[in-house]
Amino acid sequence: MFFLFLLIIFGDKGLADLNMLKKSRDALTAQNEALMQENLSLYRSIGRLNTDPVFIENVARLELGMIGKNEVIYSGAGNRMQK
Repeated sequence: MFFLFLLIIFGDKGLADLNMLKKSRDALTAQNEALMQENLSLYRSIGRLNTDPVFIENVARLELGMIGKNEVIYSGAGNRMQK
């Protein structure tokens, strides 16, 4: 009887495997939700990049380090101006 009990809990496809599979499923579900949120964010960004000039300008400034026409950047190193 004791051997049967151990076999049910720790044997192949037993309760220990079931518990491990449930944890794995929960982790995959959480990862899937995070990827869905990231995907939605990227989808919205693509939409804005196609239609919103202000958003495009912000991306160009923040991510690419670009500046607009007739703008001057003051550098803290020796107070030199760059155009």
